[in-house]
Amino acid sequence: MVSKLGKDRFVLRWLVRGLSIAACIALWQLASVLHVNLGIATFRNVPPPTEVVQSAIALAKSPKLLAHITSSLWRVFAGYGAAVAFGIVLGVAIGRSRAAGDLLLPPLELLRPIPAVAWIPLSILIFPSSELSMIFITFVGALFPIILNTVHGVANIDRRLVASARSLGGRPAAILWEIILPGAAPSIVTGLAIGMGTSWFCLVTAEMISGQFGIGYYTWEAYTLQNYADIIVGMLVIGLLGMGSSWLLTAVGRYLMPWRHAELAR
Repeated sequence: MVSKLGKDRFVLRWLVRGLSIAACIALWQLASVLHVNLGIATFRNVPPPTEVVQSAIALAKSPKLLAHITSSLWRVFAGYGAAVAFGIVLGVAIGRSRAAGDLLLPPLELLRPIPAVAWIPLSILIFPSSELSMIFITFVGALFPIILNTVHGVANIDRRLVASARSLGGRPAAILWEIILPGAAPSIVTGLAIGMGTSWFCLVTAEMISGQFGIGYYTWEAYTLQNYADIIVGMLVIGLLGMGSSWLLTAVGRYLMPWRHAELAR
């Protein structure tokens, strides 16, 4: 009985989600066809979903689709992977050591508010190729959320757990792997999810300026050519790729933190 009730609730949740998306598409169709003008915003030049579907089909048949997607995925995961490695290491060091925090936090806090667009000219000057520049932009976008959430997770570890492990003869490496990282894992995974989103945001910004292939470049090119339906197609593809990346991170987090999943299920 309980399992059937849980299954019914699961189906109902997904039905509500599907209906919410359908309602948004219907409102979009009406606003575009009727050229709704709200004063501060107008749908006069916004293409309806029917035109967007036609453009999406044309893009799906185009041989450039694979080149656009693979280029964007490579840039995101290359920059994001480097940000994960650097961010977790720096976050653990800052969270565990006051000296490391005094040394590293001031410059990081100085650089953190700088938007991705402001990094593009400097990255072009630093790196010999536009490809490395775009990867660097995605790296910068993902780095700071990962660092800050890792620092937060490490700093909130119960000191009594660490003290108990030391009193029982635990070595620093064992304490790190068996207490620090598992305890900080929920915050780290949150930072990874936020970093993935900002990485996609920064990639699109970089590709609009420096790219030749990529979903961001495709979207910006559609704007310059006044192919308005293609703009929305590019936005939706970015949304789908970002959603898939977030789902992958969530699945990995559940696999690495089975105890956390069990607590939330209670």
